[in-house]
Parts: sequence; structure tokens; C-alpha cells
Amino acid sequence: MEERGIIFFDIDGTLLDHDKNLPGSTKEAIFQLKKEGHEVAIATGRAPFMYADLRKELDIDTYVSYNGQYVVLKGEVVYTNPLNASSLIKLAEQAMQKEHPVVFMDHEDMKANVPTHPYIEESISSLKLEHLPTHDPFYYKGRELYQSLLFCPEGSESQYIQHYPEFDFIRWHPLSVDILPKGGSKAKGIEKVVEKIGIPKERQYAFGDGLNDIEMLTVIENSVAMGNGEEQVKAVAKHVTKSVEDDGLVHGLKMVGLI
Repeated sequence: MEERGIIFFDIDGTLLDHDKNLPGSTKEAIFQLKKEGHEVAIATGRAPFMYADLRKELDIDTYVSYNGQYVVLKGEVVYTNPLNASSLIKLAEQAMQKEHPVVFMDHEDMKANVPTHPYIEESISSLKLEHLPTHDPFYYKGRELYQSLLFCPEGSESQYIQHYPEFDFIRWHPLSVDILPKGGSKAKGIEKVVEKIGIPKERQYAFGDGLNDIEMLTVIENSVAMGNGEEQVKAVAKHVTKSVEDDGLVHGLKMVGLI
């Protein structure tokens, strides 16, 4: 199909509303896109195991997880970018002295280096997942970790930023920060997909709302920021649609002429 495009969707605040529900209009639009021959993909900061049910519901097998560190094309892993293990262990030890817990994450699971902590409970609960991370302080051994979560109040991450230049720190909750490999992003992960799938820039689309979407929405030619998105996100996008709560995703697809 000559006009086939590929559309990358963020999850939280884009595909899912603020109650973590998938609007019926969004689901219908996704299947319409697929029926017309377009490639539909997910680009998220979430781990693969955090949205397996959503992928199944929408019949999506191409996805960029962990903000670009774990990339799957049509069910096959095509790119991984793990964290520097020795630096991560050092950071976790330093954080423990300040009572800032850390969660280690690979493509299958997440484990905390403490049995329980109110910061973990409050922030992870906001994602409305079925399970909180269980305790395994040595989960990093013998595994590639693609992201970690540092739990600390806003502003506290500055002390880690200056000591660990090999990592990027992106706050996603007042009590939690993503730890990612330096320079890793959704845009880099998307690049790995499109270079294999061969769809030109003018037929690439991306939808998002959060700070971790900025590079993706800057690089992708047909970018759409959700109306509920951060102001910095709206500033870099080519289009700004309505809020996710107001059928914003469907409205955005109409804005770019896909439905």
C-alpha cells in the first residue's frame, strides 16, 4: 500500500485516559487504522509487562518500551540498550543511605531493593497496575536492566544527576524518577523500527503528552500533542489536539488526515 503509514502512540494520557481506561473511540480508531493497512505501534516509558493486556486488546506487536531501551518489531526484539550495571549498583547503594529506594527493571519484571516503602506504593499505585514490585535487592545480577526507578522527592534527584553522567533522569511522578541510559529516548527506539520497516518520514506519526515524548514529537514529522499534555510538549509538536478525556486521540487522527 503506497500510502501506508506508521503511527506511534504513547500510553498514559494518550491511549489511556487519566483513570487508565481505554476510550471506546480510541479502540475503534486503532482498528480502523489497521484495517486500512497502517502500522500501529506503541512508544512508552512503561515496561513491556506493564501493558501486555493492552497490546493484546489492540492487537499490537510493534512497541518501543522503556523510553526506547527495549524495542520489538512484529514480535521480534530488534534493539536493546541496557543500563551500566556497575554504575547502577553504586547509585542504588548511595540512594539507600538517603532512604531513597530503587526498583530494578528488565523486560520481564521489576524488583525493589527494599521490602516496602511509601514512595513506591504511592507512585506505582498511580499507574493502576495489578502488582507492586516485590523485594529482590540483587535482581540486577546476571540480567540486563533497561530502566530503574529512583524514589525521591522533587529536587532530590539533582545530587544523583551530577554524579552519574552516564544516566538520564526523567521525573514522572512527584516521588519517582526514571533512570535511563544517557541519550536513550523514544525517538532513538522509533528510529530502530522505521529503518527496518522502510516507511518514509512524511508517513510517520507520533502522539504523546509527557516530557518523555518531547524528543519523539520533535523528530517525527507528523507529531501530535494531546490537549492534556505538558506545555513544553505542546510547544514542540506540529499539532495539538483535544484532551484524552475529550476523544483527543481520534480528533488528532482526523487533524492529520489518517481517519
